[in-house]
Amino acid sequence: MPFASPIRFVCVASPSYLNRAGEPETPDELQHHRCICHRMPSGRLYRWEFERAGQELTIDANGSVVLDDEDLMVEAAVRGLGIAYVANWVAEAALAEGRLRRILAAWMHKAEGVAVYYPGHRAVPPALRAFLDVVRDVRQVK
Repeated sequence: MPFASPIRFVCVASPSYLNRAGEPETPDELQHHRCICHRMPSGRLYRWEFERAGQELTIDANGSVVLDDEDLMVEAAVRGLGIAYVANWVAEAALAEGRLRRILAAWMHKAEGVAVYYPGHRAVPPALRAFLDVVRDVRQVK
């Protein structure tokens, strides 16, 4: 039994950063910009993923700011430290308030769903059942 919730990623930057550095028109132009990099729990840097008309690109973002928290990445972008690649819901308040602008929108992947799959023909362990119940409750509140 799958549960799904759409996830979209956005590239965002503050108007002040874009006024200073210009707005990239393609992902390749990010190499000439300061990017706010995301360090994953494994220690690796997240590679930014783009897609347009069936063409997929993966970019190793470069920048002197490396964070492991998307809220902090949004705050760094709001302060004009560079371009961030984050989940849309993390940046939505700053976008709505005009503190950030979406960039490279035509290159962003379509919304993706997050799903939990488990074998339905076996007994579900109690910890997994508790997790699934929480996910179901959260989805019903929205």
